Formats: sequence, structure tokens, C-alpha cells
Amino acid sequence: MNADLKQRLDNDPMGRFQCLAIGICIILNMIDGFDVLVMAFTASAVSAHWKLSGSELGFLLSAGLFGMAAGSLLLAPMADKLGRRPLILLCLAVSGLGMLASAWSQTPTQLAVLRVITGLGVGGILACSNVIASEYASLRWRSLAVTLQSTGYALGATIGGSIAVWLLAHHGWRSVFLFGGCSTLAVLVLAWFALPESMDFLLVKRPANALQRLNALIRKMGLPALGSLPQAVVAGSGESKRMGPLQLLSPKLLRPTVLVWLSFFSVMFGFYFVMSWTPKLLAASGLTPEQGVTTGVLLSLGGILGATLLGLLAARFAIHRALAVFMLVTAVLLCFLVGSSGALWMSYTLAFLIGVFVNACVAGLYAIAPVVYGSDVRATGVGSAVAVGRLGAMSGPLIAGKMLALGTGTAGVMLASAPGIVLAGVAVFWLMHRQQRAAIV
Repeated sequence: MNADLKQRLDNDPMGRFQCLAIGICIILNMIDGFDVLVMAFTASAVSAHWKLSGSELGFLLSAGLFGMAAGSLLLAPMADKLGRRPLILLCLAVSGLGMLASAWSQTPTQLAVLRVITGLGVGGILACSNVIASEYASLRWRSLAVTLQSTGYALGATIGGSIAVWLLAHHGWRSVFLFGGCSTLAVLVLAWFALPESMDFLLVKRPANALQRLNALIRKMGLPALGSLPQAVVAGSGESKRMGPLQLLSPKLLRPTVLVWLSFFSVMFGFYFVMSWTPKLLAASGLTPEQGVTTGVLLSLGGILGATLLGLLAARFAIHRALAVFMLVTAVLLCFLVGSSGALWMSYTLAFLIGVFVNACVAGLYAIAPVVYGSDVRATGVGSAVAVGRLGAMSGPLIAGKMLALGTGTAGVMLASAPGIVLAGVAVFWLMHRQQRAAIV
């Protein structure tokens, strides 16, 4: 981006248009939160309808996450040719139609395929909305903007889960998918009119009418228009360009890359395990299906507070120490959750607290990952971390299903997710400690 324009965006107070752009990204994540967790909300009802085993249900819970990983890897590169905005619009259409079609699925296989299709759209949205939120925020509030954007996931799951409880009780599980599809298509209409294009895309790729489109965005932010497009500058040396993603495994970056990957895999494993299986496991431990779904809502509601708290910390302090503590506390709370099912108020309280800490862990990783890499490999580094995280996300529900099929009790299944989060906390602390010592951060 042009140096003068970038300096103004970094240092000037944020205006209404910038806040609107970030707000749209939060709404995009709200749709993602509901779309991804809709299987968790309906797991008990779907399982009873088709008499599914634990492993079969685990496959359904992981299908959407597999689609998300594929979308991040296969659809995200299209943003470099089409632009961030067109790809988001396309992915909203894909995920919305996938959700609608899921409401009429006749077999578990059909539902699994449609969950993959829905996940493809979700993965493409996540690959772009983070970039737009970061780009339109000032330097002081950039970390907060990114973590606030992640609260949209928890907010969407909370609101959607509350509606899902009522829909399940009155109209069955298919109505939950129908609601999700209609909501996603409604956001598509909103994004069509309100979502701005990435300014970096306009400056670097220079599509047709790039200068006019860029100036239209600049004027909305109250900045002086450009007379011409600045000279394009490509960051990174020739060696970096030749090596591409392999540079992440160079001697200088190998250790931080492995630690970042380990952190993302472990936290995403635990996060999606908790968010996908907690309602079902608690229902199996003595709560009613509706009470199990309510715990899922409380997990997401706590996430809004947790991600916001990490965002505020990131705006003022180095947060890796707090993040490591948050991960350790999450692991401890998980050890007590299933054992609390005899006392409803205790289950609800622990679910809310786990939501606070586990969602903060995810938000904190998104805030930390970009500072690990230099500008020449930052997008590649963060993108690879997200992809590895998706592998962890897929593994969590699948392994839980296999453990249940082998006869492991619900308490044992829940305990299995705790060590990975502890490992992630150690990795984050070690990573950022070494980064500070090496004067990289």
C-alpha cells in the first residue's frame, strides 16, 4: 500500500466507514459461527432420527470442518484474481444454498456431502474477512479489530443456538438448517451493498478502474484522493519469491513455524471438540437435549466476553503470557465439566467459563500469529497456520466419535482434549519468549 496512505490509516482516528467495514466482517463471522456449529446444535436430534452410532455422528460433525479446510486451501487463492469482496459474496451463496439443501437431506450421506459444501463456503469467507477487518483498522486498534471480528463467531453461535433451541422444540432439526440458510442469504444481500473491497488488492492487482474504485473508498474515509496509482512494490527478496511456502521451513523460521503450527493444531482440536461435542456429551450424562444445547449456547456466549477481553489486552500489552494462562485454565475447567452434569447450575457455569477461555485462546492465536513472521512471508505463514488448525478442527470431533464407539465414557472423552490445550499453552509461551529474546517481535 502507498506509504503515505498507509501511514494515515495507521495513525488517524478511525471513521464511520472503517467501523462499518469491520462490523460487516463481524456479521460474516456470525454466519460462520452458526453454519459451522449447526451440527452441534442438532446432533442429538439427527442422531436419534437416523439412529447413528458415535463414529457416524463424529463423521457428520467433521464433514463441515473438512469443507472449511478445503475452502481455505482451494477457494482462498481465487481472491487474488477475483478480489476479496467477490469471493466472499460467492462463498456466502455457496454456504447459504448448502444450508438450505441440508434441510431436505434424506440420508446421513447426503447431509455429510452438503455439510462439506457448506464448509467450502465458510472456509473461503474466513480466508478473506480477517484481512479486510485488519486492513481497515488503525494501528492502535488493529489487534482489537481482529479479535472483535472473531467474537462474531461466538455471537452467531449464541444467537443461532438460542433460536435453535426453540426451533428444535417446535419444528424439528430440519428447521434449524432452513433458518441458517435463509440467514446466510440475507447476509449475502447486506454484503452486496455494504462490504468494501480490499485496498491492498486494488493497489497490487490493479483490476479495471482500480484508481476510481480506490478513490471511492478513500473518500468514504475522509482522506484525500490519489491522482494516480502508486508504483507497485513487492515485498521480499528474490530468494523469498523463489522459495515461497518452503521459506517457512528455512533454518531461521523452522522453530517458530513448528510452534505456531503446534499451537493452532492443538487449540483448534480442543476448540472444535468442545464446541461440537459438549451438548451431546452432557445430554448423554444426564441432561436433556435442550439443556445440552443450552450449554452450547453458553459456551458461545462466554466466547464473546473472552475474545473481547483478549482484544483489549492486545491493544495495550504483550498478551502471550495471558494467553498461555488462559490455555491452562481452559484445560483445568474441561476436567470438571462432565462431572458437573448432576448439578445443572454448575454445568451452565462451567460451560460459560470454558467458553470465555477457549474462545479467547483462538482469538489470541489470530492476534499473535502475524507478528511471528516478517511482511514478506506473513500471509503465507498465517495461512499455513490456519490450514494446520483446520486439521486439528477435523480431528477433534472424529476422535471423540471413535472413543465413544470404543466404549470410552463421556468423562474420559472430555478429559482427552485437555492435554492438547496445555501443550498449546507451553508452545505459545516458548514461542513468544524466544521471539522476544531474538528481537523479532
